[in-house]
Amino acid sequence: MYTQLADWHGPGPWILLIPLVWIAVVVLVIAVLRRTVWRRHGCGFGPGAGSGAVAEHPLAVLGRRYAEGDIDAEEYRAKRAVLSEPPRGDAGGGGAR
Repeated sequence: MYTQLADWHGPGPWILLIPLVWIAVVVLVIAVLRRTVWRRHGCGFGPGAGSGAVAEHPLAVLGRRYAEGDIDAEEYRAKRAVLSEPPRGDAGGGGAR
């Protein structure tokens, strides 16, 4: 039995791979959470994150401004008509000439 212990040279350099595997697992979990759960709830990282970085639809902004009393009914109807009209397209197939 003594000779078996004397011949053992330890775990070797491959033992350094274990922390690398755990680091890869943590990075993978964080990446998955950022792409799914945190993005859905607005808890992302980076510039503008968590401070209303999601752009509102123009009609929603207009409705909110009308509800808060920033604009009157006449101005609301005029701006809503402009925002609701379909975009004008080029009859020539689009593109700059």
